[in-house]
Amino acid sequence: MTVTYTARVANARFGGFSQLLLLWRGSIYKLLWRELVCFLGLYMALSAAYRFVLTEGQKRYFEKLVIYCDQYASLIPVSFVLGPHAPNRVIPCGQGDNLPMCPEHRPCVSTSILTSQSHIPGFYVTLVVHRWWNQYLCMPLPDALMCVVAGTVHGRDERGRLYRRTLMRYAGLSAVLILRSVSTAVFKRFPTIDHVVEAGFMTREERKKFENLNSSYNKYWVPCVWFSNLAAQARREGRIRDNSALKLLLEELTVFRGKCGMLFHYDWISVPLVYTQVVTIAVYSYFLACLIGRQFLDPAQGYEGHNLDLCVPIFTLLQFFFYAGWLKVAEQLINPFGEDDDDFETNFLIDRNFQPILRGPPRARPQVSMLAVDEMYDDLAMLEKDLYWDATEARAPYTAATAFLRQQPSFQGSTFDITPRATRPGRNHESPGPHGPHVTRPAHLCPRPT
Repeated sequence: MTVTYTARVANARFGGFSQLLLLWRGSIYKLLWRELVCFLGLYMALSAAYRFVLTEGQKRYFEKLVIYCDQYASLIPVSFVLGPHAPNRVIPCGQGDNLPMCPEHRPCVSTSILTSQSHIPGFYVTLVVHRWWNQYLCMPLPDALMCVVAGTVHGRDERGRLYRRTLMRYAGLSAVLILRSVSTAVFKRFPTIDHVVEAGFMTREERKKFENLNSSYNKYWVPCVWFSNLAAQARREGRIRDNSALKLLLEELTVFRGKCGMLFHYDWISVPLVYTQVVTIAVYSYFLACLIGRQFLDPAQGYEGHNLDLCVPIFTLLQFFFYAGWLKVAEQLINPFGEDDDDFETNFLIDRNFQPILRGPPRARPQVSMLAVDEMYDDLAMLEKDLYWDATEARAPYTAATAFLRQQPSFQGSTFDITPRATRPGRNHESPGPHGPHVTRPAHLCPRPT
């Protein structure tokens, strides 16, 4: 179930986002607590071994290892793989500190600048988030298609109703076939074609035709072909009254079919595996080095930077929370068709958009697509004059809570309230007159009046 908190942040107020930190479901704490406990447990085990188990000679060797790991852990490019890649910038010669000077005094390109601590979303995570949102935009929704079907396929008789319902059922069948191919939640709901037939998306005769098609590829597109053939048949019978209406219907089907295809390609073409491996290795190897390099040493030994002896590495844990948290964000969003808290509600979309009602009482709980093309077909309220038919100024009423909005003036433009300032004479402008400043036009456009 998607975690929605929009109403909690409807208005900006003191500590608005801080209230979201107490949520557990869908939170970073729920994703990261196991890794954080594991990291802290290993750190405390090494600290206890250093303090109570090792001999004096072993402690000296361990202290050298701690200093070595702390010194060279910064060479692991965690900020590079999670943080932003600063592009090459063209900087003129002589500007900037310690930049190479070009002998021809032309702009030279500086090297990429890598920040050691990044406070903005990393390139890898940004890539995953963009991919996540684009996949949602490719969800095959029937709203536009059902409006076109209701407006172009005519007939109040049983056959006209059958045409419209079958067309939308074919669209729903195509969506179910592609969703069960990419979503584990939908596949668990419809693990076989038998379950699809039992749910009413496909008849047994259609199943025979579907299975008799000799193709080794995913056949989610087959119902779209059935849709096209049925629309052409409806045109021949006059249910679709002209070719323009048929063209509009098939164009909307093409958009719907394109979204199904894009979901298939997003499932097929992942973020390159080497990129994900590099990011994961960089993060985990960095904190493996931090397990040793961030240990507190005996202050009596006089090591530089080890004047304080604590038990819990607060800032190391915060760093682990941020960097490993970014990695867990990417892990959750890279495939939004699973069963995580913030994954897409694919089964809800099927129930809302496509679920046909073929059993039980007629018109019992029809879903959106069937409701639009069946019950709502040619169902109009009586035409009558609206409330503001004779009003010179139509304005909807306000409640007591919003009455103050009536006193606010309408927006006229950002320069509407600017008062022109008087200019000095002699600069193609005349002196301010008794009625305020005015501007003269150039002589070649309008001669000065005599």
